[in-house]
Amino acid sequence: MKPTVKTIATQRSWVIRSKDVELAITQQGGHMAPVTFYHNTNRPVQPYYISPWQGENLKLDEPLFRPLRGDFFCMPFGANVEVWRAEKHRPHGEPAAARWKLVGLEKSQGVTSLTLSMKTKTRSGKVTKSLALVDGQNVVYLRHVLEGFSGKMPLGHHPILSMGEKEGAVRITTSAFRFGMTNPVPFGSPAEGEYTCFSTNKRFSDLCRVPLVWKDCPVADCTAFPARQGFTDLLALFKTPASSPAWVTATNQAAGYLWFALKDPATLPTTVFWISNCGRHPAPWSGRNRCLAFEDVCAYFAEGLAASVRPNILTRAGIPTAIKLSPKHPTTVNHIQGVVKVPRGFKTVDSVEFACDRMTFVSTTGKRITTAVNHEFLYSGQL
Repeated sequence: MKPTVKTIATQRSWVIRSKDVELAITQQGGHMAPVTFYHNTNRPVQPYYISPWQGENLKLDEPLFRPLRGDFFCMPFGANVEVWRAEKHRPHGEPAAARWKLVGLEKSQGVTSLTLSMKTKTRSGKVTKSLALVDGQNVVYLRHVLEGFSGKMPLGHHPILSMGEKEGAVRITTSAFRFGMTNPVPFGSPAEGEYTCFSTNKRFSDLCRVPLVWKDCPVADCTAFPARQGFTDLLALFKTPASSPAWVTATNQAAGYLWFALKDPATLPTTVFWISNCGRHPAPWSGRNRCLAFEDVCAYFAEGLAASVRPNILTRAGIPTAIKLSPKHPTTVNHIQGVVKVPRGFKTVDSVEFACDRMTFVSTTGKRITTAVNHEFLYSGQL
């Protein structure tokens, strides 16, 4: 079978559907958006961001910027400014910018699965991408299989959500983390039209108290967005392996839904928050970019390959910042993203409970929502 092909926001995209979800993924870069959850209802949900310059006649030096939207797989994750052992990668690597090849579409026993592949050049190997939808679930199951590669590699997922304009409309909760940290080096330069407000290289233990550069306002609440218009910042949270998945949720009470992502922290120990609120002024950003990314990775922040494979402050703290790839056996990275509708008064997530093929989101107001999710997919890769 072959998926439908459409041009969506200037990008040729493959489109697949289940009874509950319609998903588009760009042929260039494999960027997943738009995704319409509850697509057969009178209140569909499209949580992912699509860059505002689509359709504009801009000269974009970085191929990554052309489709920029939704979720994409990064390898090596990060800016990759520095050459490492004769390897010069583009930002977030070839899987996020080069063209994917269609392998096929399958539908069997209520599961719709799209498979794509790419042979990379800068570091030789093959990446196979699979996206699966299960009837009765508003969930996307993502699987990347890496074959033929050698050496250490930072990698991970880069889901980007739309924030909207109403301040504080999106409320963030995550599973427990060891500690958080702001970017270890300045994240942008005012001389180049990039403005940040987080202090550099600061640890924190509470997302409600992230260090800022201002003396009269020393900490930021990073559980509510949008916030601090005019700035673009980055922080990271570090998890340890656990018996249940690590998670992040973004609740939009006014729109009536929450978005969630699940990962195995043994594979992807770090969640990087990219908080973009009109703080970058060079083209194509032009001071208009408002989005929020939750990047589940194994990497040294967004500094790229060289910084991630060298010893650094995170590896000295026992947190891996690169995965060792071997041509002798494939490496698999699984991830789950989904949406759940929430009732009035839900407000935000307090905790998450896992049971067989389901999750329950417990709100700060005591309301409970249970939804079907095959979270064991993170460990087995099977549906």
